[in-house]
Amino acid sequence: MTDPVSSIRNLGPASDASFARAGIHSADELRELGADEAYRRLLAAGSRPHFIGYYAMVMGLQGRPWNDCKGKEKSELRARFDALKAEASANTPSEDKMEAILDEIGIPRQSGV
Repeated sequence: MTDPVSSIRNLGPASDASFARAGIHSADELRELGADEAYRRLLAAGSRPHFIGYYAMVMGLQGRPWNDCKGKEKSELRARFDALKAEASANTPSEDKMEAILDEIGIPRQSGV
């Protein structure tokens, strides 16, 4: 039996479903992919970018508590996160970008359109 993604420190039960949508079904798969590739897959699968979620995963993969990330290390992780987010945005079709903008400003989608 394989350990679920949520067996990694800082990752809760909701992580299992998010990572499964990205094709990552076990803690071993996540460790093998590494933080950046796993996060790329999460974003490609539709997860919203969230810096704390990203660095909590990075810290968890190192066996550290999420709030252990500080100073220069946190700044460097922020730069990596921003690069991953920009890469994902560049790979998103323009229709999806428009939907994301409408969601962000609170305009509901019209059904059947």
